[in-house]
Amino acid sequence: MPQTPAAAPAVREVLTRAVTALGGTEREGQVAMVEAVSEALSSERHLLVQAGTGTGKSLAYLVPALVHDQRVVVATATLALQHQLVERDLPRLIEAVKEVSGLDTSYAVLKGRSNYACLHRIREGVPDDQGVLVDVPQGSMAGKVLELRAWAEKQAESKGSGERDNAPRHTDREWRQVSVGHRDCLGAAKCPFGQECFVELAREKAQRSHLVITNHSLLAIDAIEGIPMIPDYDVAVIDEAHELVARVTQAATDELAPSDVERAARRSQRHVDGSEADDLADAADALRDAMAEADPGRFDRLPQQLADALVLVRDAARACLSAYPKGDAARGGDEGDAGLTQAKGSVQDVFVNAGRMAADSDADVLWLSEGSDRMPPRLHVAPLQVWGPMRDKLLSDKTVVMTSATLMLGGDFDNVATSVGLKPTERDPAGPGASGRERTETVLPWTGLDVGSPFDYGKQGILYIARHLPPPGRDGLGKAQLDEIVELVDAAEGRTLGLFSSRRAAEAAAEEVRTRLPHLTTLAQGEAQLPELAAQFVGDPHTCLFGTLSLWQGLDVPGDTCQLVLIDRIPFPRPDDPLMSARQKAADQAGGNGFMQVAATHAALLLAQGAGRLIRTTSDRGVVAVLDPRLATARYGSFLKASLPPMWTTTDPQVVRKALARLASTPAG
Repeated sequence: MPQTPAAAPAVREVLTRAVTALGGTEREGQVAMVEAVSEALSSERHLLVQAGTGTGKSLAYLVPALVHDQRVVVATATLALQHQLVERDLPRLIEAVKEVSGLDTSYAVLKGRSNYACLHRIREGVPDDQGVLVDVPQGSMAGKVLELRAWAEKQAESKGSGERDNAPRHTDREWRQVSVGHRDCLGAAKCPFGQECFVELAREKAQRSHLVITNHSLLAIDAIEGIPMIPDYDVAVIDEAHELVARVTQAATDELAPSDVERAARRSQRHVDGSEADDLADAADALRDAMAEADPGRFDRLPQQLADALVLVRDAARACLSAYPKGDAARGGDEGDAGLTQAKGSVQDVFVNAGRMAADSDADVLWLSEGSDRMPPRLHVAPLQVWGPMRDKLLSDKTVVMTSATLMLGGDFDNVATSVGLKPTERDPAGPGASGRERTETVLPWTGLDVGSPFDYGKQGILYIARHLPPPGRDGLGKAQLDEIVELVDAAEGRTLGLFSSRRAAEAAAEEVRTRLPHLTTLAQGEAQLPELAAQFVGDPHTCLFGTLSLWQGLDVPGDTCQLVLIDRIPFPRPDDPLMSARQKAADQAGGNGFMQVAATHAALLLAQGAGRLIRTTSDRGVVAVLDPRLATARYGSFLKASLPPMWTTTDPQVVRKALARLASTPAG
C-alpha cells in the first residue's frame, strides 16, 4: 500500500530535524536522494541511485524508510555497514527525530543463523559422526570456547542478542564450537531451549519492528529461494547494491565432496536399521573415484562416470532418508531428537545437492575445484544467472531501492539494471518526480538517478594511466612495472595503497619496495589481520599497504595517509573462472557481447571501487595510478574510464611524479 500524499512533507521535516540535530548541513545530493527515495516509495517505482562517498546516503534512505507506512527492509553486503547502521546511524537519527509525532522508529537486526550463539550446542553439545555427544572442548582452544560459552549464558540471562559481533575476541574455528548452521538447528518447536533461542528472539523482534536491517544473502534466501527468514515487508532498500549479484549468486551456490557423503552416512548409522547408511557410504566411494577421473574446471556436460556417481549418491541419500524412523520412534535414545534431526539434515543436504548436480541443468554451472594440501577437490554448482529469479520473486512483488557509489558502469545504469533483472525498456523516461504509471508485465517501472558527489574530482584527483608500460603478462609483474611502482612510491614518500590482481603480485611489489626504499614502512596482506594493518597504515604516512583489490574494497582511509592508489592491471576475471566464463559464453550465444557484458562490466566495477579508495573527504588530494596501458589504448578503455570518478587524466609519468612530490611536501590540513 503506497504512502498517502501527506507523507511527503513529513520526509523533509524529518530530514531537516535530523541534519540540524546531528550538527550538519543539508547537502544538495542528499536532499535529492531523500526526495527520489520518497517518491519511489509513494509511486511504487524501483529506483537505482548512485550516491558518491560523502553524500550521506544512509540518512537519505533511512529518513524515507522511517516515514513510510509499512515495514522496510534495509539489506547491506558487509557486516561493517550493518554495524554502522545499527550502532551509529539509526540511534543518532532516532534521537534526532524523537519529537516528530507519528513515526514508528522501532528497528531490528536479522543475520544468518551461524552469526548467533546456539544455546543447545553450548548446553548439550552436538553429536559427532559416531553419534556421541561432544561437549567438553579439548586442546589449546578450550579456554576460549569456555569463555564464549560463559558469555552466551550471560547474554541469555540479560536478554542480550547473542550476536557474534558482541562476543569476546575469537577465531572462526572457536566460534563454530558455540554456533550451528541451518542444517544442525533443531528448530524452535523441537529444541528444549527454543524459548530462549537468540535467533528466534531476533525474529520475534523483527516482527514487531518497522525497520529490519539484514544482509543481501538473507534477503536472497527469503525472497528468491522462498525460505521464510524475514517478516512480511513492503519495500527493500539495498545498500552496497554493486555487490548484490555476487551475494545472491553466493547464496545460491552449493558444494559436494565425498567426505560430505561419508559424514552423512556415518551419522545415519545409529538411526537406520537397514543397509541404507552403508549404501550411502559406498556411493561416496563411487563419487571419489569419478572425481579422480575428471579434469578440474567447468563442465559443459557432465562426464558419464561422474553423472552416474551423482545419481548413485542422490538415490542412496533418498533411500537413507526414507529409512529414518517416523513419529514417536524418532524420539528414543540418549540423544532424543537432536542427534536424529541433525543426522537426517546432513543426508537431506547430500540428497538436494547431488540431485541438483545430477540434473546437469542449463540453468546451472557445475565445476570441479582443484584440491590442495589443506582442501581436497570439491564439486560446485552455481546459477548461470540470477536476474531471472530476482525479477520474478523480488522485483515483481516489492518496491526496491538500490544504492551505491558505483552503479553507473560505462556511464549509465543499464548494465547494473540488466544484471539484477530490470530491462532498459522498462526505465521510466520521466524519471524521479513523475507520477506513477502502470507496471510493465509484472515488474514495476524503474528510474535511475545520479546525485553526484560533494567532491571536486577534477581538482582533487589525478588519474594516471602508464601508457608507456608493456601490457601486463601472465607471469606477474615485470621489471618495468616494478620500476614504475618504486618511482611512484618514492615520489609520494609512502602514502600508498597498492591494489593488485593477485597475492603474488602484491607480495612481489612489497618486496621490491622494501629492498629499494628501506626508509619507508611497507606492509603486505597476510602479515597481520586487516584492522591491525589498517591501523599501522593510518598511523604513519610514510607507509605503503599492498594487497589484493577485492580485500581493500571496504577500506576507508581519509586524509594524507593515502595519496596514491596503485592498481597493477585491469581486473578482468580470470579466463578459467568457471562461472564468469560460462556467463560470458551464454551472453555470446544469446547474440550479445559476452566480453563487454560480463568481463568488462566486472572489471569496471572493481576499478571504480579501487579508485574510490583515494578521495574520501573534501580535503583529500592524490593520484590513482593504473599500470595497465590498455586503459588508454584498448577500445573498451573508454567504457572503463566512464565508470571511474571524473578525475583529471594524464599519461605523463613526469607530471604525476611532480604532483606526488608536491603533495608529500605539503603539510597536512
